[in-house]
Amino acid sequence: MKLNSLTVGSGSREVVFLHGLFGQGKNFGTVAAPLGDLATCHLVDLPNHGLSPWTRTFDLDEQAEIVADWISDVIVMPVTLIGHSLGGKVAMRLALRRPELVDRLMVVDISPARNDAASQFDSLVGALRSLNLDTLTSRTEADRLLTDQIPDTTVRQFLLQNLRHKGDSWFWCANLDLLGDSLHQIGGWPPIQSEYDGPVLWVAGGQSPYILPGHTEPMRELFPRMTQVTLKRAGHWVHADEPAAFVELCRAFLGRVF
Repeated sequence: MKLNSLTVGSGSREVVFLHGLFGQGKNFGTVAAPLGDLATCHLVDLPNHGLSPWTRTFDLDEQAEIVADWISDVIVMPVTLIGHSLGGKVAMRLALRRPELVDRLMVVDISPARNDAASQFDSLVGALRSLNLDTLTSRTEADRLLTDQIPDTTVRQFLLQNLRHKGDSWFWCANLDLLGDSLHQIGGWPPIQSEYDGPVLWVAGGQSPYILPGHTEPMRELFPRMTQVTLKRAGHWVHADEPAAFVELCRAFLGRVF
């Protein structure tokens, strides 16, 4: 499967960014740009997102294998893998299953455990599905129609980046039906008997409910060289809430000798 990606920077480190649910690779553009002297950053659209192809079913290990095959074909060397939320889960599964492809791993505000906080997407997906795309006339109209169900402007605009049009026809570039029907799997963590012994930076948002105290033990069992950092003022979208601090963490992680 040929994944869509955007390349930013020309540094010697090869870095692959994996976004969260209903995101797109380009969401990491403001993080990748300041890293350009250190790294060549590949901002990947996960399967079923952005301009990447869709799959018939959703499975975390299948998603990880698709990304792993893409890394093998396109980059042909171990990479620094940075994954947020769903992208963090895919990144962890990839590192555990194909460790030869991952030089180091950064996991952003997600853990190897079931995340009940992901249930918030139930109502969000329901709101998106309620839009009648056959009668929709503009993105502005879509924004207005969703305001009551999704009152947070930032969240609404983030989700609406998935709404595209060709001529007078509107469509979702994300696989809304599959992802909406797979929220239980997306929020879960299937058992896995493996260990990744490379360096891992685990970044938490201090205002986010996604990483809980009980998640530390399973994280350390799978990733024994894990170091945890919390950005206290950030919510779940850590890189958007604290961009300068997040970039500094990335630079330090890329430059650190392990």
